Amino acid sequence: MPGGAVVITGTADTSRIEAPVTVKAYLMCAFAAFGGIFFGYDTGWMGGVLGMPYFIRQYTGMAYPNVVYPDTGSDAYKAYKKTFHLTARDQSLTTSILSAGTFFGAIIAGDVADFIGRRLTIIMGCFIFSIGCILETASTGLALMTVGRLIAGGGVGFISAIIILYMSEIAPKKVRGALVAGYQFCITIGILLANCVVYATQNRDDTGSYRIPVAIQFLWAIILGTGLFILPESPRYFVKKGKLEKAAKALANVRGQPIDSEYIQDELAEIIANHEYEMSVIPQTNYIGGWTNCFKGSLTNGSSNVRRSILGILMQMMQQLTGINFIFYFGTVFFQSLGTISNPFLISLVTTLVNVCSTPISFYIIERLGRRTILIFGAMGMIVSQFIVGIIGVTAGKPEKNNHPAVSAMIAFICINIFFFATTWGPAAWVIVGEVFPLPIRSRGVGLSTASNWFWNCVSSFFRLNFTPYCINWFYQIIAVITPYLVGVEKHDANLGAKVFFMWGALCCISLTFAYFLVPETKGLSLEQIDKMLEESTPRTSARWVPHSTFAEDMGLTHKGVDLTHGHIGSTPPAEEVSHSINEKSAV
Repeated sequence: MPGGAVVITGTADTSRIEAPVTVKAYLMCAFAAFGGIFFGYDTGWMGGVLGMPYFIRQYTGMAYPNVVYPDTGSDAYKAYKKTFHLTARDQSLTTSILSAGTFFGAIIAGDVADFIGRRLTIIMGCFIFSIGCILETASTGLALMTVGRLIAGGGVGFISAIIILYMSEIAPKKVRGALVAGYQFCITIGILLANCVVYATQNRDDTGSYRIPVAIQFLWAIILGTGLFILPESPRYFVKKGKLEKAAKALANVRGQPIDSEYIQDELAEIIANHEYEMSVIPQTNYIGGWTNCFKGSLTNGSSNVRRSILGILMQMMQQLTGINFIFYFGTVFFQSLGTISNPFLISLVTTLVNVCSTPISFYIIERLGRRTILIFGAMGMIVSQFIVGIIGVTAGKPEKNNHPAVSAMIAFICINIFFFATTWGPAAWVIVGEVFPLPIRSRGVGLSTASNWFWNCVSSFFRLNFTPYCINWFYQIIAVITPYLVGVEKHDANLGAKVFFMWGALCCISLTFAYFLVPETKGLSLEQIDKMLEESTPRTSARWVPHSTFAEDMGLTHKGVDLTHGHIGSTPPAEEVSHSINEKSAV
């Protein structure tokens, strides 16, 4: 666009603020969703590796049970076998330390994405992850494994936060929910791949039993990092940085339209107008002030920054407290504790297959039924399933009863619970987080929300309590301590067994209440229209809201236009023009 001023104008037609969906848009988002492989694969391999005989011997120094007691039918053998596992403390450390790294990585990534761009931030995350993966692969003891997982966690934090941001900003509004749900689908594929690899290496009597599953992660980093060199930057990032010509080129690339297309001009004008409006109402201040902007406004105002931040942070917290990661992190250990399952690794593989096969259903229902609706019904389904598992577990399914049909029923309802999660809370939580923040705070808001996911992931697998009656009461009040101590059988562990599902069911009741009162319906709206919807409706009435004007029309861009070369609206600098337009609206 060199050679003089280039001016575009917006549109007042709400149906023309985005170009038609193209195959290219699908393919770009599908590749970006590949970042979910990192999240899922790491979730899957650690859960299986913790139960590997060689890994247990390597990290505890204990001899194999059949070596110490060759008579595998003796009581001494059975008693020793029960002790042949990592301590709850070591299980907690190896699983939760990655989440600690991802927590800080996700928060830092928000600032980095605003500084160098969404695309380069994800590439940087791949590099950091690879360093951690090298240390994990080289480890033969707990210390190096812990350091490696902490560093790898930082990389996963970068990737998990900014992939959602990137996809939400480039995906077409009509299929944004389905495309971002692809991220959750990739998480499930990652878990499945990890379980398959672990299943194949579990009986190796060498370091390859755990090093092979760990080292395969290099492949995901290479594929994602290399591919993102080819994909374009988010046009909304360029608008935020004031590089409007680059924004136009990036948008044309993303939408598969010529740069002079009316669709490109109308959509770009809408993005610019919305950004100028948000910049006028969000104070521009220093670095610390930029973070505090995420918490400005009234709690009673559904469109305020603080309400949006609370929505994103609590959304990810509620997703983690559904108990799904209990199954995927400690499923093998839990199934072993039921007493009647001969191959817990195989059962873990089955639950993973249910997760993978169920998730694609969300591609349809998230756009057909909406985000809010499926969150509400998903929570209901999980509540029923988890309470049934708990009831069976404390009655006919007790380990001492050795009741195979009862245990089979428990596994069946665990799979039904996974189905409800995979089709609703799994994908919808990520979709909502990518949609509700205005552009000036979007990267930090998504970073905070993703950090919340990893914080509760970490909390749910780390802390320890001495479960005296007083501590049990305290635990149920703060609901901060979850696994593996809840189902551990050592002296100071809770040894809840299947009763832990009563807790997950109770937490899903809270998730249901949260979804009903605080989650708005965002399907079919552009990111800019979501801003307007939040201003003009409540969560319970949001599904009935219909776009009635564009930001370009409200801000006067339909007749004055935007100078892409100099970043001005008409002949007036953006901030002054927006201020003038707001005053005119207030007068009306």
